[in-house]
Amino acid sequence: MIQAPYLLFLGDAPDNLAAKMAQGIIDWRPEAAAGQYRMEGCKANLGIKDMTIQEAVAAGVKTLVVGVVNRGGIISQGWKTVLIEALEAGLDVACGLHNQLRDEPDLVEAAEKAGRSLFDVRVPPVQYPVANGKKRTGKRCLAVGTDCSVGKMYTALAMHREMEKRGMKATFRATGQCGILIEGNGVPLDAVVADFMAGAVEYLTPNNDADHWDLIEGQGSLFHASYSGVTMALVHGGQPDALILCHEPTRPHMRGLPDYTLPSLEDLRDVALRLAQVVNPACKVAGISVNTQHMSEADALAYLADLEARMGIPAVDPFRQGAGRLVEALACI
Repeated sequence: MIQAPYLLFLGDAPDNLAAKMAQGIIDWRPEAAAGQYRMEGCKANLGIKDMTIQEAVAAGVKTLVVGVVNRGGIISQGWKTVLIEALEAGLDVACGLHNQLRDEPDLVEAAEKAGRSLFDVRVPPVQYPVANGKKRTGKRCLAVGTDCSVGKMYTALAMHREMEKRGMKATFRATGQCGILIEGNGVPLDAVVADFMAGAVEYLTPNNDADHWDLIEGQGSLFHASYSGVTMALVHGGQPDALILCHEPTRPHMRGLPDYTLPSLEDLRDVALRLAQVVNPACKVAGISVNTQHMSEADALAYLADLEARMGIPAVDPFRQGAGRLVEALACI
């Protein structure tokens, strides 16, 4: 088990979006985070206490969590001095990058000498089956986005929290490293061999009570040239009854792809729904979740009102305004 409290390692993150794994822990499991560690040049800031390794140990921290995500998921050589210092000081190290801690000999050696543990969150815990496409009992909601990092996980978590408050049967189904650290379990989907990705999602969302909702954490985007494959596996393996469209309206281009603009929400609706109806003809688009963090309150409300009038379904920022209307929209499914 990965032990809390955590020291959230932000490394040399160029912005807060690059530290989205750590930010997710702060937003959804703040009691687990004792502080942050930032290297020289780091431009991310979670607004919590900066700590050295020794200060973290003195404060009772148990695990240094690599909370920064870079393109390709590589453990930077520049980070290793800090990771080794943490191990030698008595901390475990957890990481959700594609580049696994256990594949770095110097980190393995330091952990063995110190008697500490390395946790690779992105290692699939079981051998998943090939998807069979058979209809399962219970209901499932999947967040799909116009781009990466637009709020799909936050949408599912916000809806799950709201459903729990209302006494509804619901489970958040984590499919990425941050979601797994928040929830405590899940499937590291982008680390699963391609032929088994959809089967892994079926495994994650098994038969359930007729009135139970699985809130499936979305990944990537059907329109993203780099990461569309993992999204496709979620759409077909998740066999959703409802889709929530997720969007961040201030971006000039797809994240990491400066030559690609974001699709319209209408395009996302039409493409995602058509693909979802391959495995569940009854699937519907229930609502729209908009990440308005870079908009003023007045601009955000005006944008949401216009969007709702244009598309005819609820449009909200669930982190800013609550997920109540998105949850209520599921009642019509």
